[in-house]
Amino acid sequence: MSPSELLVLGRPLPPLLAANTHAPVAAWREGLPTLVPAALEEWSLSAGDPYLPGGSASWVAPVRDAEGRRLVLKVTMSHDEARDEAAGMTAWQGHGAATVLRSEERGSTTLLLMEEVRPGTPLAELPDPAAQDEAFAALVTRLHVPAPTGGPFRPLADMCAWWADEAQERLDRMPGLLPAHLVAQGLRLFRELPREWDGEPVLLATDLHPHNILRREHGGTGEDGDWVLIDPKPYVGDPHYDLLQYLLNHEQRLLTDPSGLVRDLARRTGLDPHRARDWMFARCVQEAGEMDSAAEIALRLAEEEGAG
Repeated sequence: MSPSELLVLGRPLPPLLAANTHAPVAAWREGLPTLVPAALEEWSLSAGDPYLPGGSASWVAPVRDAEGRRLVLKVTMSHDEARDEAAGMTAWQGHGAATVLRSEERGSTTLLLMEEVRPGTPLAELPDPAAQDEAFAALVTRLHVPAPTGGPFRPLADMCAWWADEAQERLDRMPGLLPAHLVAQGLRLFRELPREWDGEPVLLATDLHPHNILRREHGGTGEDGDWVLIDPKPYVGDPHYDLLQYLLNHEQRLLTDPSGLVRDLARRTGLDPHRARDWMFARCVQEAGEMDSAAEIALRLAEEEGAG
């Protein structure tokens, strides 16, 4: 069945999920017309229209429970990067994540029932970049709890080794995008930095960017709220890593002054500016050929380091 013909609760798939051509996702979404109604019935929920454009490997919709509470049901494919999302959200309760009411693993699917974050304004919509930085810094320091012992969470070094291997293959096909010595240096750092971290390992969100951070008001006045995390991809390791995706989402600011922006955010979060800069350089090399400006930012960081 084509994605356009696949209906869940009589409604078309959200665009990003329908457009995903990855074979495992395509096979998984075929089960949604059965899986979603079954979960709603078992958990005594009624659903509204799914959020648009949605996620590329998940179906997410507002729901109400038997008591009439407004909640959110996330039905997601348990792919490698997001394998421990439910466990991470549970571990972060009281430390900056949206409230989780229930979660369950069903084969290759994760079900997650959460509060409806209201008003749910993404941090990205704050017009003042400095205000975004301040809110981000406050949240990330709350999220960095000590790595839970005996939990399912994988070391950051595993993810970095995987991504570095993929980047090496890609950059081998793109000679000239970056000087060979910078590719070697950047990917070496990307593998070594997480392995050599000798501080306390913390629980990391890894995909912590301004669209995954939502405003939550407690009394409806807008003056007593906070910012909360959704959609993490949890690992454990070096806290410096969690600055990177946020910084990459501020692409123009990075292009203007990469070292200055990294240094400022590291200081706001109480982290080492030099180590944060090394991580940013390594991540930009790893992203080269995928993110338009990553190679240019890596070159700028390398030049500034040499000048310094």
